[in-house]
Amino acid sequence: MTDRRRVILEGAARVIARRGVRGLRVAELAAEAGVSTALVYYHFRDRPGILREALAFIGDRADRYTGPGDEEAERRPADPRELLERTLLLEFQDVPEVRENSAAWGELRAHTVFAPELREELAAAGAAWTDEIAELVAAVRPAAPPAAVTGAAQRLTALLEGLSVRWLSGLLPLAHARRLMREAVRVEIDRLG
Repeated sequence: MTDRRRVILEGAARVIARRGVRGLRVAELAAEAGVSTALVYYHFRDRPGILREALAFIGDRADRYTGPGDEEAERRPADPRELLERTLLLEFQDVPEVRENSAAWGELRAHTVFAPELREELAAAGAAWTDEIAELVAAVRPAAPPAAVTGAAQRLTALLEGLSVRWLSGLLPLAHARRLMREAVRVEIDRLG
């Protein structure tokens, strides 16, 4: 990805997180990214193209902060349950990138309720996230039936999204959201036997 393209996508994530999808205006995005509107259109053609690419960018960025980096791979928890919990809890980091990503994801998800043009891409991104968590759940409970593992992963990712919205909006303190997520992991793992 070119530097300009990345800067524009970072700006799109910030604008979507702050103003929602309906509040995304190309002129405001260009100003946020410090580029011309012509350059935005050059890279993304139209507003739906910006939204699709922003969704992919947000997903890729989340993969970077929830997945192990090179040095972190060496310190990766050996225990599958610890790895599952750690992966989920990395979505509750009080740092601008994570807060912005979570808010933008929520805005994009809410947008698809009434504007279906992003549903397919959003569904694919959500399914990939659920599959990743299901792999981690299966590592903790290898004998569990696949359907039960998938159900646990769906419940955990749905809860994570709900807790994230509550945390970001100030309805839940960060420590409490993390505690609830840890308890949910325990409940789901115990349920699988």
